[in-house]
Amino acid sequence: MSTVDRPGGRILVTGLGIVAPTGPTVEDHWQAVLAGKSGLGRITAFDPTGYPVTVAGEVAGFEARGRVPGRVVPQTDRWTHLALVATDAALADAGADPAELDEYEMAVVTSSSSGGTAFGQNEMENLYRQGPSWVGAYQSIAWFYAATTGQISIRHGMRGPCGVVCAEQAGGLDAIAQARRLLRTGSRLVVTGGTDSSLCPYGVVAQLADGRLSTLDDPARAYTPFATDAPGHVPGEGGAILVTETEEAARARGRTRSWGAVEGWAAGFDPYDDAARTEGRTEAPNRPPVLAGAIRRALADAGLAPGDVDVVFADGAGTPERDADEARALAEVFGPRGVPVTAPKSLTGRLYGGGAPLDVATALLALRDGIVPHTAGTARPDPDYALDLVVDRPRELPLRHALVVARGHGGFVSALVVGSA
Repeated sequence: MSTVDRPGGRILVTGLGIVAPTGPTVEDHWQAVLAGKSGLGRITAFDPTGYPVTVAGEVAGFEARGRVPGRVVPQTDRWTHLALVATDAALADAGADPAELDEYEMAVVTSSSSGGTAFGQNEMENLYRQGPSWVGAYQSIAWFYAATTGQISIRHGMRGPCGVVCAEQAGGLDAIAQARRLLRTGSRLVVTGGTDSSLCPYGVVAQLADGRLSTLDDPARAYTPFATDAPGHVPGEGGAILVTETEEAARARGRTRSWGAVEGWAAGFDPYDDAARTEGRTEAPNRPPVLAGAIRRALADAGLAPGDVDVVFADGAGTPERDADEARALAEVFGPRGVPVTAPKSLTGRLYGGGAPLDVATALLALRDGIVPHTAGTARPDPDYALDLVVDRPRELPLRHALVVARGHGGFVSALVVGSA
């Protein structure tokens, strides 16, 4: 059964909300991406002196007060504040008023990587310095991975089957896929996507454990996916929230415009992702083509052939071994230099639970305008990768379908296909 033939028709993205290092709105972000304007800089959330990582992508000037209900601000972490603001923007963009819809026909599915680390660190400091009586009651929920889903659900009266997906960067695509499942089984509107914010000492030190963070202190060189001298990735905060609906449900409430459609998805798990690194090997013996297989299944789910994909938004891990792994998978599916590839996350850093939703939003903007954004900062792609990596400047092309690829720490792999409106 094709996507169009499913009950309710295509799964549409009718609203977008972005809060990212590249800008606080959809169009601010898009213009920054096209201009190659980086949101990376020296960490200001805390003094990074003495830490090996000093560069990150921060949402500059973001203030929750006045944009998030006053009582909610002290009860929740910054990553939830970012999502609440992005959700308000996405619902407004979709022209959707939750008060006019059945509360049990609306749902929320978000992605999360680390939860409320800054909130948790503050409360742990209170515990060790002052004692148990200084730990707030909201510590029990503000750090929790599902906190953002819960707060969106409460704020907008969405009482359908809500959930959270914890698969690091890959979880952002998996959450959108879960939203699609819910829409196909009776939900009318699902808020999905995700944000993250782990820019506190505890959060950064925890991220150092996988050995993939860049320690360069020059924002222009700290994160250069697919470059010959890729030094690792930098952390970031923010993300994107999407309002998804079936075509039938959107039309029933008078909505005729959308950003595009969710057309195909598949996920996989690479059991050698961390084993190879831990054992000092770049590739496990007899390694199965997990990423290539996920991409093929996502295309099959969308009813598309590799030649139907016009652009790939890559995971872009920023380390030689993982970039090479992704490049091999893309070449296996599309052929050497067979499709334009881009990794605009070089402007934001890797946003973990919020990174893939932001890539999906950026892909929908690219489809809208017929422009492939470039991978800013990567001046010399490694020629051994055999990628048609878009560098230096955006590339104008007729675009119909985009593939978004994401991999999460521990071996999670996901691929999502979106189509133009």
